Amino acid sequence: MDKIVIQKMKLFQTEILTNILPADGIVNYYEKIFSRDEADYYLENLLQNIEWKNDEVVIFGKHIITKRKVAWYGDIDFEYAYSNRAKYALPWTTELLHLKKVAEQFCETEFNSCLLNLYHNGDEGMAWHSDNEKTLTKEAAIASFSFGAERKFSFKHRQTKETISLLLEHGSLLEMKDTTQKHWLHCLPKSKKIAQPRVNLTFRVMEKSK
Repeated sequence: MDKIVIQKMKLFQTEILTNILPADGIVNYYEKIFSRDEADYYLENLLQNIEWKNDEVVIFGKHIITKRKVAWYGDIDFEYAYSNRAKYALPWTTELLHLKKVAEQFCETEFNSCLLNLYHNGDEGMAWHSDNEKTLTKEAAIASFSFGAERKFSFKHRQTKETISLLLEHGSLLEMKDTTQKHWLHCLPKSKKIAQPRVNLTFRVMEKSK
């Protein structure tokens, strides 16, 4: 059974659930950072102006093309590798730069890249994983914006198997930092009840080549 988190406080004129993890990491959830009109604007802009491509992964030697689409943007043409595939960052759009500044204000972190995911409906999700790639700065904050359909998002502790879930709202921000990626997995469960698209942006800190 998922643990229900209820602790709340006011910050930056919005709601924050802090810290939703009982131990071994920090995850802060900021509810509805943007107004409905602002969130709708960003959703439409991202759907229309991002260079979306179907994601490609290699699992147990098998090449898989997902229905979910992805895009990768950054300060420079960073290489981001996972599941034996490499992606190279595109230059920022005006809207992404604005969202990056908002994320930096809330998370007090300077981000240099962003991975975007487009889930067309509830048939598309993400299995249990952690964002612990070697190219990411260890224990740095990851700022995750959600636009579109509200989706359940879950965490599972690697050792205890305790799970915690919350509903990611349209125009909200989730911050993951400290040892979260080391001790917790996270996933976006599928749901037949969801027919609308969701766009997720995860602003990250990539290690720069020396």
